[in-house]
Amino acid sequence: MMISNTCLVAKRNGHSNLMNRLVLIDGNAIMHRAYHALPPLTTPDGKPAHVVYGFVSMIIKIFHALKPTHFAVAFDRPGPTFRNELYKEYQIQRPKMEDDFISQIPMVHDVVKAFGIPIFELDGFEADDMIGTIAKQRKSKKIDQVIIVTGDRDILQLVEDEKVLVFMPTKGLSEGKLYSEADVLERMGVVPKRIIDLKALMGDASDNYPGVAGIGPKTAIHLLNEFGSVENIYTSLEKSNVSDGVKTKLLAGKESAFLGVTLATIRTDAPIHFEPAKAVITTLDTPEVRNTLASLRFSSLLRRISGEELATSEMTKARDTTKQKKKEHDEQQMLF
Repeated sequence: MMISNTCLVAKRNGHSNLMNRLVLIDGNAIMHRAYHALPPLTTPDGKPAHVVYGFVSMIIKIFHALKPTHFAVAFDRPGPTFRNELYKEYQIQRPKMEDDFISQIPMVHDVVKAFGIPIFELDGFEADDMIGTIAKQRKSKKIDQVIIVTGDRDILQLVEDEKVLVFMPTKGLSEGKLYSEADVLERMGVVPKRIIDLKALMGDASDNYPGVAGIGPKTAIHLLNEFGSVENIYTSLEKSNVSDGVKTKLLAGKESAFLGVTLATIRTDAPIHFEPAKAVITTLDTPEVRNTLASLRFSSLLRRISGEELATSEMTKARDTTKQKKKEHDEQQMLF
């Protein structure tokens, strides 16, 4: 798995050390990515299974590439959340999930349980809130680093130095980028904690809340770089040098802006309890996993859980590199 960025080394007192690294997967985001990235696939009894295949494939890739000591998955629950209660139009425009997607959700849950990976979900909250809460709890749980796996840019607000990073697939499920604070700033134009304010000003078409009418990304980023937050913008607005046109828009959209702050903020106080001991992972190759994958006829994944396919790939690369170096050496010898 190709991962760009190199924020995978924890340092204590200036020295690299082994760390407790927790990988948190945004279950719904990765399921949706698998649904759209992979061709149809069925189980021996004809049930759709490409989402399950893609999800397991991602677990295997992440395990070998990021080498976590702890693993957990968060899922959305069906039904409304507190955000729907605050704003009835929240996410109302999203299309209904396809039947062949819905039917695979319990199968994904079963596979995650077979791996021994704990699942977090809670009525009234989104998976983002589970992830935000666990990421915050790491401070008291002796977890050195959290890496969140998601395709949702909202999660970037949780990035914190090298303590909390976000891995986002960039090419189907095969490649991805690891986001540090510097990467978030480069991509979004603001530091991670200001993504909330950015979304509040601009609105969010995906989540269906409006923001401040007439305020686009460029203006929003400029305002936040000058004032720091939505609250500071409105506190300082009357005496500021902001143009009359922008002031008028901000004043007209004040209520919407502060609603956006609430909707965009990932909760870090959901009533859940993360227990590191239950999330420890040392191997993917267990009898439960093998039986589950065998029943689904995922033979290629069976080879990969032990690293067999990965090892073969690395050996092939090493052999090709050796051949190339020998060829270059021979060519140089011929020149002399």
